[in-house]
Amino acid sequence: MNAAPAKGLLLSLSLIAVVAHSYSAIHTIYRDQIIDIGFYRVSSLIFCVISAITLISLLRRPTNTLVIALYPLAALSVIASSFASPAIVLHNTISAGMFSHILISILAYSLLTIATIQAITLALQERHLKHRHMGGILKALPPLQTMEQILFELLWLGIVFLTLSLVTGFIFIEDIFAQHLAHKTFFSFVAWGLFATLLWGRHQLGWRSQTAARWTIGGFIALMLAYYGSKFVLELVLT
Repeated sequence: MNAAPAKGLLLSLSLIAVVAHSYSAIHTIYRDQIIDIGFYRVSSLIFCVISAITLISLLRRPTNTLVIALYPLAALSVIASSFASPAIVLHNTISAGMFSHILISILAYSLLTIATIQAITLALQERHLKHRHMGGILKALPPLQTMEQILFELLWLGIVFLTLSLVTGFIFIEDIFAQHLAHKTFFSFVAWGLFATLLWGRHQLGWRSQTAARWTIGGFIALMLAYYGSKFVLELVLT
């Protein structure tokens, strides 16, 4: 199959998948004037945003590998969200400021999730190139330079939205250092520090694939602990 028709088919299927996922995410989170922000519902929404971002990226960059890696996970998140019982619910009284904070936070997490997968792929690609073992899906990847450009574009966008998330949190959350939010605030700042250090190291010291992958994974782990730590324990461990 030629590259152009193959990409056209992938774009069409991806668009259908994103539209269907968006419909599912909206109707599982918001129903009967109630907003469900449970673990599985939020996970599905995040994967929906991730899928949409990768679809947009596919229009201008050769990110086929990201689509292949992420969309099956997005499908699993839809299944889990559809069958999960209601968890944390809010009545439809959320302020515009708080809504913007939640939306920006989801965008930041989604972008940095994609960046982490990109970083891991880049590190694997470089390692296989060094050992002359380029086979399977790695053989179809773009050149290392292109992969690095994609990674750092995602990281810059991600840290911009993460910064906005922290700023809106200080503005719109009454007490961002309250006991139930303290760990989220702490790990969010840790993640921001790790990603900012990586971007500084890239600019000043020329850090590349392997180093970039380690710092990206470290920042993502901190971000996961911030976003999912207490939610996972309260909803899945202690219930």
